[in-house]
Amino acid sequence: MELDRIDIALLRLLRNNARMPNKDLADKVGVAPSTALERIRRLREARGIEGYHAELNPAGIGIGLQAMVAVRLNRHSREQVIALHDHLLALPEVIAFYHVAGANDFLVHVGVRDAEHLREFAMAALTSRPEVAHIETNLIFEFRRSADLPIYARPVD
Repeated sequence: MELDRIDIALLRLLRNNARMPNKDLADKVGVAPSTALERIRRLREARGIEGYHAELNPAGIGIGLQAMVAVRLNRHSREQVIALHDHLLALPEVIAFYHVAGANDFLVHVGVRDAEHLREFAMAALTSRPEVAHIETNLIFEFRRSADLPIYARPVD
């Protein structure tokens, strides 16, 4: 998908505030509201935009502790990767996960109430899985999502 400076500006504004009214988006990038609306529709259709999300405050919803759990599979097979992938998607404690290359196979970002909840989660949800060979848990002291996202599409003018 080719993006011009207006598309890139709209994406950056929406990344920072997905609730910004269309009129404000149009004003900030210097186009008519109908143009901004059409551009955003086109970006959604081309899958440049996949959805809109609320940024939640972990403490405000009862998450007292976050961790990144590195998971190593006992065997690298498509079946095991898919099995763990599907399992992780079904767990309410999982905020996000990454299938990665390197010493570990998955990095799993979890949000739990406290240390006891983390221990129970690790035991019940991960170490009991037949495809899991090893886990390593790292506590997260602070998590911040960048309001910007690198956009590598070369702008066209």
